[in-house]
Amino acid sequence: MKIIAGVDEVGRGSLIGPVYAAAVILNKSIDTKLLRDSKKLTKSKREILSKYIKKNSIWAIGKASVKEIEKINILHASLLAMKRAILKLRKKPCLVLIDGNKLPDLKNYKLNSVVKGDQKIPSISAASIIAKVTRDKMVSSLGKKFKGYHWDKNYGYGTKQHLKAIKSFGITSHHRKTFLPISKMR
Repeated sequence: MKIIAGVDEVGRGSLIGPVYAAAVILNKSIDTKLLRDSKKLTKSKREILSKYIKKNSIWAIGKASVKEIEKINILHASLLAMKRAILKLRKKPCLVLIDGNKLPDLKNYKLNSVVKGDQKIPSISAASIIAKVTRDKMVSSLGKKFKGYHWDKNYGYGTKQHLKAIKSFGITSHHRKTFLPISKMR
């Protein structure tokens, strides 16, 4: 049987924190009808499915730090996070399906990009769920230390509430200083 991995990233548009990616090789016993793009699921449904996926598949997480995002840009950092996730898988897939239209630079792997793959390919949907749940937990944990920013609700995205908090409390070490509007606030 061909081993196929699905890969997706999360956090590209956030103003804070690392970008995360997950790579998932689904066990054939998994019920793929349950899997959807993480953005189309409630938080509680994502958390339940993340546990189910982790229990019934081979998976790995990769990330790229704020420093890496600022040094190489968000696109290249996203591809780096994907590459790290793929390389961490305990089995080498025959084929890697990646959400989007760009591919990480990875020798000796067969890679295909799939636009809107998180809506079409169950293993990419699974990767989107695991990546989102993992990143959301990290951001919520950070939010406990930086209470005024409401990261437990906005996950670092540029909501009115978050932008107002930046004006009130300033830019933290977790903010991506090369991102607008933060780059203009410095």
